[in-house]
Amino acid sequence: MNIVGIVIAAVIVGGTGLFIGLFLGFFGKKFAVEVDEKEEAVRGQLPGNNCGGCGFPGCDGLAKAIAAGEAPVNGCPVGGADVAAEIAKIMGAEVAVSARQTAFVKCMGDCEKTKVNYEYDGVKDCSMLQFVPSGGPKKCNHGCLGFGSCVKACGFDAIHIVDGIAVVDKEACKACGKCVAACPQHLIELVPYEQNTFVACSSKEKGKTVMQACDVGCIGCKKCEKNCEAQAITVEDNIAHIDYSKCTNCGKCKENCPRKCII
Repeated sequence: MNIVGIVIAAVIVGGTGLFIGLFLGFFGKKFAVEVDEKEEAVRGQLPGNNCGGCGFPGCDGLAKAIAAGEAPVNGCPVGGADVAAEIAKIMGAEVAVSARQTAFVKCMGDCEKTKVNYEYDGVKDCSMLQFVPSGGPKKCNHGCLGFGSCVKACGFDAIHIVDGIAVVDKEACKACGKCVAACPQHLIELVPYEQNTFVACSSKEKGKTVMQACDVGCIGCKKCEKNCEAQAITVEDNIAHIDYSKCTNCGKCKENCPRKCII
């Protein structure tokens, strides 16, 4: 090949590349998707766990909602107060101070304290036990089934099955709410981190039935209610409930509970 052919080939290749570059540059600008700078800045502050605890499809979804004014600046339960403060600066907004929360499992009917009807040898998933006899092998149909649907849902290794019931590590818990949604028994709730007094039972059965099923189940005797000076604990549907906004954590309800289901 002579020098002229080489030059011509180089010119063609170079010209083609230049044309393609100009073509892509022109249409790239023409059809460019505008990026909300606030949205990107907010996204940069979010932890990136994509846990869904905020109620949006991952951190991208929350960032978009915050930038659009459709979600509060403290909408990320994982990031907590520090992340909320940084996002508030970006959005030029004030952030409401929210108390830290953690998950709590309202059951302490472990393998020693709860009675069983039969030995279960099937799929180890809590959501499947609604299809088996009596709703599971435990005599109490309201307690923790112990097969770890909540454990699988937690992205922070904050909940584990210990002796047949789920137990939360409050220091590791980010209060994302995934375990709350995953529990088919509705045993898990988000509570104030500073709260120290809880009713560890969810059974609504009458006293005799509860005592036949579990050694530590609430029988609705109302001794806790009668001895609470703050009127923070009431018994409804045979089960005690604590109003955390009133509770002083004095411990009198625990002292007077004959079933030791207040911890």
